[in-house]
Amino acid sequence: MQKVKLPLTVDPVRAAQKKLDYDGIIKAELLERLAESTQSVTRDANVTLSFDLDQRRIAFMRGSADIEVMLTCQRCQEGFKHEYRVEFCYSPLLNPEKADDLPEAYEPADVDENGEINLIQIVEDELILELPQVAMHEEADCKASGNMTFGEIPVADERPNPFAVLKNLSK
Repeated sequence: MQKVKLPLTVDPVRAAQKKLDYDGIIKAELLERLAESTQSVTRDANVTLSFDLDQRRIAFMRGSADIEVMLTCQRCQEGFKHEYRVEFCYSPLLNPEKADDLPEAYEPADVDENGEINLIQIVEDELILELPQVAMHEEADCKASGNMTFGEIPVADERPNPFAVLKNLSK
């Protein structure tokens, strides 16, 4: 099956009624916020999406995405490739007052004035959330991993207490 560019927006209710499935890509240049959070996005995101209705007739979108980005190692300050995958499940939030009524398994997805959700934004949000908080190479691959020391801190020179003079004044 050939991968195609995903639509920018989709009507999730109509797509769920038709039980649509998408297997496509999101071009790396469209993931601007992800690129700002990393050194660079090195390849397009592979995305699969499935729209359906659950037993309560609630429309939902289940999906996954994988991507490769360049990150800066926080130990040695050199770039390294990081490939990762995210999975998500959203339901369109047609009425903001009913957000608490959604099942816990679904994240609410805001719809625009046309009743559509922005697929690029949702996938990009998930990819940003899954970035490591502290980006580091594997310890075996990192040049700075041998420079770290653990254990006791050496004691500084023992100097007399500068306030010891004040003891004599109080007598």
